[in-house]
Amino acid sequence: MAALRALKAPGKHGLRSIAFPSISTGAYRYPIGKAAPVAVDVVADWLAGHPDELDLVRFVLFGEGDLAVYREALGAP
Repeated sequence: MAALRALKAPGKHGLRSIAFPSISTGAYRYPIGKAAPVAVDVVADWLAGHPDELDLVRFVLFGEGDLAVYREALGAP
């Protein structure tokens, strides 16, 4: 899976952070409500198994509506 390869990449280059765009939810109109939980779950699962690999994972979103969906997927207020 591309996301897992991407999560491994920073460590190979001595980096401690990574940013993920909300891929396919813009021009390709993939439903953000389906994309966000998958993205959050993949990142959370990987971080749980590699707690010392990264200091920051950032999701780069298109707007406030996308942010609200990602907050919900994260269980954040």
